[in-house]
Amino acid sequence: MSTAGTTLVIGATGTTGSRTAARLTAAGHRVRAASRHATAVPGAEPVAFDWYDPATHAAALGGVDRVYLVPPPGDPDPAAVMLPFLRRARAAGVHRAVLLSSSAIPEGGPAVGMVHRALPGLFDQWAVLRPSWFMQNFTGGHAHAVSIRQDGAIWTATGSGRVGFVDAEDIAAVAAHVLTGEHAPGTDLVLTGPQTLDHDDIAAITTEVTGRPVVHRRLSPAQLRDRLAALMPPEFAALLADLDRAIAHGSEDRVTDTVPRLTGRPAGTFRALLERETR
Repeated sequence: MSTAGTTLVIGATGTTGSRTAARLTAAGHRVRAASRHATAVPGAEPVAFDWYDPATHAAALGGVDRVYLVPPPGDPDPAAVMLPFLRRARAAGVHRAVLLSSSAIPEGGPAVGMVHRALPGLFDQWAVLRPSWFMQNFTGGHAHAVSIRQDGAIWTATGSGRVGFVDAEDIAAVAAHVLTGEHAPGTDLVLTGPQTLDHDDIAAITTEVTGRPVVHRRLSPAQLRDRLAALMPPEFAALLADLDRAIAHGSEDRVTDTVPRLTGRPAGTFRALLERETR
Protein backbone atom coordinates (compact mmCIF):
# COMPACT_ATOMS: atom_id res chain seq x y z
CA MET A 1 0.00 0.00 0.00
CA SER A 2 1.38 3.40 -0.96
CA THR A 3 1.46 6.39 1.37
CA ALA A 4 -1.49 8.50 0.33
CA GLY A 5 -2.13 12.15 1.07
CA THR A 6 -5.62 13.59 0.75
CA THR A 7 -8.06 12.15 -1.77
CA LEU A 8 -10.74 14.37 -3.27
CA VAL A 9 -13.88 12.33 -3.93
CA ILE A 10 -16.16 14.17 -6.35
CA GLY A 11 -19.79 13.11 -6.14
CA ALA A 12 -19.24 11.98 -2.56
CA THR A 13 -22.96 11.63 -1.89
CA GLY A 14 -23.63 9.62 -5.06
CA THR A 15 -23.86 5.91 -5.76
CA THR A 16 -20.15 5.16 -6.12
CA GLY A 17 -18.69 8.29 -4.54
CA SER A 18 -20.37 7.72 -1.17
CA ARG A 19 -19.17 4.12 -1.06
CA THR A 20 -15.66 5.05 -2.16
CA ALA A 21 -15.39 7.79 0.48
CA ALA A 22 -16.64 5.37 3.15
CA ARG A 23 -14.07 2.73 2.22
CA LEU A 24 -11.21 5.21 2.19
CA THR A 25 -12.09 6.76 5.54
CA ALA A 26 -12.60 3.32 7.11
CA ALA A 27 -9.07 2.42 5.99
CA GLY A 28 -7.67 5.55 7.65
CA HIS A 29 -7.14 7.70 4.54
CA ARG A 30 -7.79 11.42 4.52
CA VAL A 31 -10.77 12.24 2.31
CA ARG A 32 -12.24 15.51 1.10
CA ALA A 33 -15.86 14.79 0.22
CA ALA A 34 -17.05 17.06 -2.58
CA SER A 35 -20.74 17.66 -3.25
CA ARG A 36 -22.85 20.59 -4.36
CA HIS A 37 -24.01 21.39 -0.84
CA ALA A 38 -20.94 20.27 1.16
CA THR A 39 -22.99 17.44 2.68
CA ALA A 40 -21.38 15.83 5.71
CA VAL A 41 -19.83 12.42 5.05
CA PRO A 42 -18.70 10.43 8.13
CA GLY A 43 -14.96 10.68 8.64
CA ALA A 44 -14.40 13.03 5.69
CA GLU A 45 -13.92 16.77 5.27
CA PRO A 46 -16.94 18.18 3.39
CA VAL A 47 -16.40 20.76 0.68
CA ALA A 48 -18.80 22.48 -1.72
CA PHE A 49 -18.13 21.58 -5.35
CA ASP A 50 -19.99 22.24 -8.57
CA TRP A 51 -18.56 21.23 -11.94
CA TYR A 52 -20.21 24.29 -13.48
CA ASP A 53 -18.91 26.78 -10.87
CA PRO A 54 -15.11 27.18 -11.14
CA ALA A 55 -15.19 29.36 -8.00
CA THR A 56 -15.68 26.13 -6.00
CA HIS A 57 -12.70 24.34 -7.50
CA ALA A 58 -9.74 25.92 -5.68
CA ALA A 59 -10.98 25.04 -2.18
CA ALA A 60 -11.71 21.49 -3.29
CA LEU A 61 -8.19 21.01 -4.67
CA GLY A 62 -6.10 22.60 -1.90
CA GLY A 63 -3.69 20.02 -0.47
CA VAL A 64 -5.11 17.17 -2.56
CA ASP A 65 -2.81 14.70 -4.32
CA ARG A 66 -5.35 12.32 -5.86
CA VAL A 67 -8.91 12.58 -7.08
CA TYR A 68 -11.88 10.34 -7.84
CA LEU A 69 -13.80 11.83 -10.76
CA VAL A 70 -17.53 11.32 -11.19
CA PRO A 71 -18.67 13.23 -14.30
CA PRO A 72 -21.57 15.68 -14.11
CA PRO A 73 -24.70 13.53 -14.58
CA GLY A 74 -26.72 13.87 -17.74
CA ASP A 75 -24.19 16.10 -19.54
CA PRO A 76 -23.62 14.94 -23.14
CA ASP A 77 -20.31 16.86 -23.28
CA PRO A 78 -18.69 16.58 -19.83
CA ALA A 79 -15.22 17.26 -21.24
CA ALA A 80 -16.12 20.94 -21.60
CA VAL A 81 -16.16 21.39 -17.81
CA MET A 82 -13.98 18.48 -16.72
CA LEU A 83 -10.84 19.18 -18.77
CA PRO A 84 -10.29 22.74 -17.44
CA PHE A 85 -10.72 21.36 -13.92
CA LEU A 86 -8.26 18.54 -14.56
CA ARG A 87 -5.63 20.94 -15.89
CA ARG A 88 -6.14 23.01 -12.75
CA ALA A 89 -5.87 19.87 -10.61
CA ARG A 90 -2.54 18.95 -12.18
CA ALA A 91 -1.20 22.45 -11.55
CA ALA A 92 -2.37 22.21 -7.93
CA GLY A 93 -0.35 19.05 -7.31
CA VAL A 94 -2.75 16.20 -8.05
CA HIS A 95 -0.71 13.29 -9.41
CA ARG A 96 -3.25 10.45 -9.53
CA ALA A 97 -6.71 10.60 -11.12
CA VAL A 98 -9.31 7.84 -11.25
CA LEU A 99 -12.21 8.45 -13.62
CA LEU A 100 -15.61 6.77 -13.47
CA SER A 101 -16.70 6.00 -17.01
CA SER A 102 -18.79 3.17 -18.45
CA SER A 103 -18.14 -0.18 -20.07
CA ALA A 104 -20.32 1.05 -22.94
CA ILE A 105 -18.08 4.05 -23.69
CA PRO A 106 -14.55 3.39 -24.98
CA GLU A 107 -11.65 5.80 -24.92
CA GLY A 108 -12.44 8.60 -27.37
CA GLY A 109 -16.12 7.65 -27.48
CA PRO A 110 -19.02 9.99 -26.78
CA ALA A 111 -19.50 11.95 -23.56
CA VAL A 112 -16.96 10.86 -20.91
CA GLY A 113 -15.00 8.94 -23.54
CA MET A 114 -13.32 12.22 -24.50
CA VAL A 115 -12.18 12.76 -20.90
CA HIS A 116 -10.81 9.20 -20.91
CA ARG A 117 -8.76 10.04 -23.99
CA ALA A 118 -7.30 13.19 -22.40
CA LEU A 119 -6.40 11.66 -19.02
CA PRO A 120 -3.01 10.11 -19.99
CA GLY A 121 -1.79 13.49 -21.22
CA LEU A 122 -2.60 15.11 -17.90
CA PHE A 123 -1.45 12.62 -15.24
CA ASP A 124 1.33 10.05 -14.99
CA GLN A 125 -0.84 7.97 -12.65
CA TRP A 126 -4.37 7.44 -13.89
CA ALA A 127 -7.03 4.80 -14.16
CA VAL A 128 -10.40 4.66 -15.83
CA LEU A 129 -13.08 2.49 -14.25
CA ARG A 130 -15.54 1.29 -16.86
CA PRO A 131 -18.21 -0.58 -14.92
CA SER A 132 -21.10 -2.32 -16.57
CA TRP A 133 -24.59 -1.16 -15.66
CA PHE A 134 -25.21 -0.74 -11.93
CA MET A 135 -27.27 -3.28 -10.02
CA GLN A 136 -28.39 -0.34 -7.87
CA ASN A 137 -30.31 1.03 -10.87
CA PHE A 138 -33.05 -1.38 -9.80
CA THR A 139 -33.09 -0.46 -6.10
CA GLY A 140 -32.33 3.26 -5.70
CA GLY A 141 -33.58 6.43 -7.33
CA HIS A 142 -32.92 5.43 -10.96
CA ALA A 143 -35.84 5.41 -13.39
CA HIS A 144 -35.82 1.59 -13.42
CA ALA A 145 -36.18 1.45 -9.64
CA VAL A 146 -38.98 4.01 -9.73
CA SER A 147 -40.90 2.12 -12.42
CA ILE A 148 -40.45 -1.15 -10.51
CA ARG A 149 -41.99 0.43 -7.41
CA GLN A 150 -44.73 2.35 -9.19
CA ASP A 151 -45.63 0.13 -12.15
CA GLY A 152 -44.11 -3.28 -11.42
CA ALA A 153 -42.27 -2.93 -14.73
CA ILE A 154 -38.84 -2.32 -16.25
CA TRP A 155 -38.95 -0.47 -19.58
CA THR A 156 -35.97 -1.00 -21.93
CA ALA A 157 -34.98 -1.35 -25.56
CA THR A 158 -32.46 -4.09 -24.73
CA GLY A 159 -34.57 -7.01 -25.98
CA SER A 160 -32.90 -10.23 -24.84
CA GLY A 161 -29.47 -8.62 -24.61
CA ARG A 162 -27.44 -9.72 -21.60
CA VAL A 163 -25.48 -7.45 -19.24
CA GLY A 164 -22.80 -8.15 -16.63
CA PHE A 165 -24.54 -5.94 -14.03
CA VAL A 166 -22.14 -4.87 -11.26
CA ASP A 167 -22.68 -3.98 -7.61
CA ALA A 168 -21.66 -0.38 -6.75
CA GLU A 169 -19.97 -1.77 -3.63
CA ASP A 170 -17.58 -3.64 -5.93
CA ILE A 171 -16.95 -0.52 -8.00
CA ALA A 172 -16.07 1.37 -4.80
CA ALA A 173 -13.76 -1.43 -3.65
CA VAL A 174 -11.84 -1.22 -6.94
CA ALA A 175 -11.84 2.60 -6.82
CA ALA A 176 -10.35 2.61 -3.32
CA HIS A 177 -7.72 0.10 -4.43
CA VAL A 178 -6.53 2.09 -7.43
CA LEU A 179 -6.68 5.42 -5.59
CA THR A 180 -4.43 4.31 -2.74
CA GLY A 181 -2.61 1.14 -3.82
CA GLU A 182 0.34 0.39 -6.02
CA HIS A 183 -0.76 -0.17 -9.60
CA ALA A 184 0.66 0.24 -13.06
CA PRO A 185 -0.03 3.77 -14.34
CA GLY A 186 -2.41 3.90 -17.23
CA THR A 187 -5.11 1.36 -16.41
CA ASP A 188 -8.38 0.85 -18.28
CA LEU A 189 -10.53 -1.42 -16.12
CA VAL A 190 -13.83 -2.95 -17.25
CA LEU A 191 -15.85 -4.04 -14.21
CA THR A 192 -18.70 -6.55 -14.25
CA GLY A 193 -20.55 -8.82 -11.89
CA PRO A 194 -20.00 -12.59 -11.89
CA GLN A 195 -22.69 -13.40 -14.49
CA THR A 196 -24.66 -11.85 -17.32
CA LEU A 197 -28.42 -11.34 -17.04
CA ASP A 198 -31.04 -9.98 -19.38
CA HIS A 199 -33.84 -7.75 -18.12
CA ASP A 200 -36.27 -10.66 -18.05
CA ASP A 201 -33.86 -12.29 -15.56
CA ILE A 202 -33.71 -9.08 -13.53
CA ALA A 203 -37.51 -8.93 -13.38
CA ALA A 204 -37.77 -12.60 -12.38
CA ILE A 205 -35.16 -12.35 -9.61
CA THR A 206 -36.75 -9.15 -8.30
CA THR A 207 -40.12 -10.88 -8.20
CA GLU A 208 -38.68 -13.89 -6.35
CA VAL A 209 -36.77 -11.90 -3.75
CA THR A 210 -39.30 -9.12 -3.06
CA GLY A 211 -42.52 -11.07 -3.60
CA ARG A 212 -43.84 -8.25 -5.81
CA PRO A 213 -44.56 -9.07 -9.47
CA VAL A 214 -42.19 -7.30 -11.86
CA VAL A 215 -42.12 -7.64 -15.65
CA HIS A 216 -39.83 -6.43 -18.41
CA ARG A 217 -41.61 -4.24 -20.98
CA ARG A 218 -39.79 -4.14 -24.32
CA LEU A 219 -39.67 -0.89 -26.27
CA SER A 220 -38.06 0.11 -29.54
CA PRO A 221 -35.07 2.47 -29.23
CA ALA A 222 -37.21 5.32 -30.56
CA GLN A 223 -39.92 4.64 -27.99
CA LEU A 224 -37.36 4.56 -25.20
CA ARG A 225 -35.74 7.78 -26.42
CA ASP A 226 -39.09 9.56 -26.33
CA ARG A 227 -39.89 8.16 -22.89
CA LEU A 228 -36.54 9.32 -21.47
CA ALA A 229 -36.71 12.73 -23.13
CA ALA A 230 -39.40 13.69 -20.62
CA LEU A 231 -36.87 13.13 -17.82
CA MET A 232 -33.57 14.49 -19.18
CA PRO A 233 -31.95 16.49 -22.02
CA PRO A 234 -32.93 15.01 -25.41
CA GLU A 235 -29.29 14.44 -26.44
CA PHE A 236 -28.68 12.31 -23.35
CA ALA A 237 -31.97 10.46 -23.85
CA ALA A 238 -30.87 9.60 -27.39
CA LEU A 239 -27.48 8.40 -26.11
CA LEU A 240 -29.12 6.09 -23.55
CA ALA A 241 -31.51 4.70 -26.16
CA ASP A 242 -28.54 3.95 -28.43
CA LEU A 243 -26.81 2.16 -25.55
CA ASP A 244 -29.88 -0.02 -25.08
CA ARG A 245 -29.82 -0.79 -28.80
CA ALA A 246 -26.17 -1.86 -28.45
CA ILE A 247 -27.03 -4.11 -25.50
CA ALA A 248 -29.69 -5.79 -27.63
CA HIS A 249 -26.93 -6.61 -30.11
CA GLY A 250 -24.62 -8.11 -27.47
CA SER A 251 -22.33 -5.22 -26.53
CA GLU A 252 -22.49 -5.94 -22.78
CA ASP A 253 -22.60 -9.74 -22.88
CA ARG A 254 -19.30 -10.30 -21.05
CA VAL A 255 -17.82 -11.03 -17.64
CA THR A 256 -14.39 -9.80 -16.51
CA ASP A 257 -12.19 -10.82 -13.59
CA THR A 258 -11.36 -7.23 -12.56
CA VAL A 259 -13.28 -7.21 -9.28
CA PRO A 260 -11.95 -10.51 -7.85
CA ARG A 261 -8.45 -9.86 -9.21
CA LEU A 262 -8.13 -6.47 -7.50
CA THR A 263 -10.22 -7.01 -4.37
CA GLY A 264 -9.38 -10.63 -3.61
CA ARG A 265 -13.02 -11.67 -3.29
CA PRO A 266 -15.80 -12.68 -5.69
CA ALA A 267 -17.96 -10.01 -7.29
CA GLY A 268 -21.44 -9.76 -5.77
CA THR A 269 -24.53 -11.19 -7.44
CA PHE A 270 -27.77 -9.36 -8.18
CA ARG A 271 -29.73 -11.73 -5.96
CA ALA A 272 -27.35 -11.04 -3.05
CA LEU A 273 -27.73 -7.30 -3.59
CA LEU A 274 -31.53 -7.51 -3.48
CA GLU A 275 -31.46 -9.68 -0.38
CA ARG A 276 -29.12 -7.17 1.28
CA GLU A 277 -31.00 -4.02 0.32
CA THR A 278 -34.60 -5.23 0.69
CA ARG A 279 -34.42 -7.20 3.91
